[in-house]
Amino acid sequence: MSRLEGKVLVAQGGGPTHVINQSVVGVALEARKFTQVTAVYGAVHGVRGIVDENFVDLTRETTHNLEQVADTPSSGLLSTRDKPDEEYCARMFKVMQAHDIRYFFYVGGNDSSDTVRIVNEQAKEANYELRAIHIPKTIDNDLMENDHCPGFGSAARYVAQAFMGVNLDNRALKGVYIGVIMGRHAGFLTAASALARKYVDDGPHLVYVPERAFDTEKFLADVDRIYSKHGLCTIAVSEGISDKDHTPMITKLMGVEERDAHGNVQLSGTGALGDLLSQTIKDGLSIKRVRSDTYGYLQRAFIGCRSDRDANEAREVGEKAVQFAMWDNVDGSVVIRRPVLDYGVDYELVPISLVAGKTRHMPDEFINAEGNGVTRDFHAYCRPLLGSGLPEPHRLRAPMVPKILHK
Repeated sequence: MSRLEGKVLVAQGGGPTHVINQSVVGVALEARKFTQVTAVYGAVHGVRGIVDENFVDLTRETTHNLEQVADTPSSGLLSTRDKPDEEYCARMFKVMQAHDIRYFFYVGGNDSSDTVRIVNEQAKEANYELRAIHIPKTIDNDLMENDHCPGFGSAARYVAQAFMGVNLDNRALKGVYIGVIMGRHAGFLTAASALARKYVDDGPHLVYVPERAFDTEKFLADVDRIYSKHGLCTIAVSEGISDKDHTPMITKLMGVEERDAHGNVQLSGTGALGDLLSQTIKDGLSIKRVRSDTYGYLQRAFIGCRSDRDANEAREVGEKAVQFAMWDNVDGSVVIRRPVLDYGVDYELVPISLVAGKTRHMPDEFINAEGNGVTRDFHAYCRPLLGSGLPEPHRLRAPMVPKILHK
């Protein structure tokens, strides 16, 4: 197969992450090394930017500034929630042809991988030489074929550190605390809260993920047991928890259903689930001090809370995507493997059909038998992804002074 000459186009899709810019910069800097590349463009606002021809010329960006952007959270090229169908992708493809785009790299999650699949098929049907490669990104960690996804490690680090702080707060003024964490179908990010535990009475004492049916009566029994033992209870809950009939708990507790632009039940952008679960505990157990937080956008791109391992791997998936396209002249989706017993990664290119539009869930061995916590296997899996230098809380160890008046 002859060397393919033309322009490179890179875009970002879906929710921002702490390290998505690493992948884009990896693509830009690696692509600029190849002589068959005539220019490197970045689409502003993802696929919407492609349709509207809103491109920036990354060929003319300084390496110094690209490196600074790489170390900055969120989406440097901005993003979109557009979910392209066949007609939408056809409009994208027409723009790519007009600009002589021969290499298309799309950094994103499930929907983004499906977009790459459609564009790739349309290019083949039109007999247009195009290499389209999906680069993994999602804090939900739910892409098939991947051991883990860029973006997850840094978000997991934030969640773990947030619960470390919650543990200290809830121990000082005891009560029940609920943290609602992103995760519609996969509970990896919520499960990462368990890495906040250091002492035997640390929380989260209870962890609820979408992979297990949520039962309100069992939930109240769990909270009652922990609260009776410690005088406090810290809980981590995925926003996507559902009952045995797969009805989202936010819908069941509210009695109404709101949907987003993609037709999905609206889970984010509201503190309703935390408020409803708090009220359920107050009504069911008569505990007065019950508080909740919805982490929402905070966990996605919280500056200063980055996993160095996550950043390094996010850079490498961008670089490897370019190498697969340039050296091997192929299409597909870059995936991260973990072939080493302790920790190590390798990168492969798999057919896009293995990833596109599919959702990976937490393995059974990561969730405890009671469905309200995680196992040691999950700890071993997740801890390396949080990177080095994870903070560690400490407690006073001085002995109590004997009482004189209140013996």
